[in-house]
Amino acid sequence: MSLASVTLEVADLEAARRFYSAFGVDTYVRLRASEAYSSGFRGFTLALTVSGAATVDGFMGAAVEAGATVLKPAARSLWGYSGVVRAPDGTIWKIATSEKKHTGPATREIDDVVLLIGVEDVKATKEFYVGRGLTVAKSFGGKYAEFAPGQSGSVKLALYKRRALAKDLGVPVDGGGAHRVVLGSTAGAFADLDGFAWEAAASPAPTLS
Repeated sequence: MSLASVTLEVADLEAARRFYSAFGVDTYVRLRASEAYSSGFRGFTLALTVSGAATVDGFMGAAVEAGATVLKPAARSLWGYSGVVRAPDGTIWKIATSEKKHTGPATREIDDVVLLIGVEDVKATKEFYVGRGLTVAKSFGGKYAEFAPGQSGSVKLALYKRRALAKDLGVPVDGGGAHRVVLGSTAGAFADLDGFAWEAAASPAPTLS
């Protein structure tokens, strides 16, 4: 089994299409109209890994210009340089690089996209997914786990403790209702230990143009 697609459930489908096209990530996510109730932290983020600080700034700027709200301005940290925005549909995106200096030109290239879900028990959820057929690529005890991607250029799946993830994103940990994200599986439909829904994946994610 592998993560074959990521579908975001949004209230305004056309507005979301415009935003994700302008943001530059439209080939990585599917969109689906939904009126499901959701409040507070939805328990996940989508993270872009890029080559340099100027590229982080470029994606942050594109997101804000398209209507996103800045949760954490781009800044240097122990691990590099990153910023966090919330899309108009409520999805939180983190843009990061391991480079701390603005040494190169900005590009629109994305090295990796990671769907990072916040869970109560990383070890238990990791075992759950291994039992479903996922392969662990990285694991740091009960703090973090990352699974091998299904194919080149696809979104990676990773686990982080929910409270730690909320803190990293700069939002309160409390939240309720729907997660507003559905994961596409090559092995049928199910729900994980924290209520994240998987469905049988169809064809590869289309562009939104």
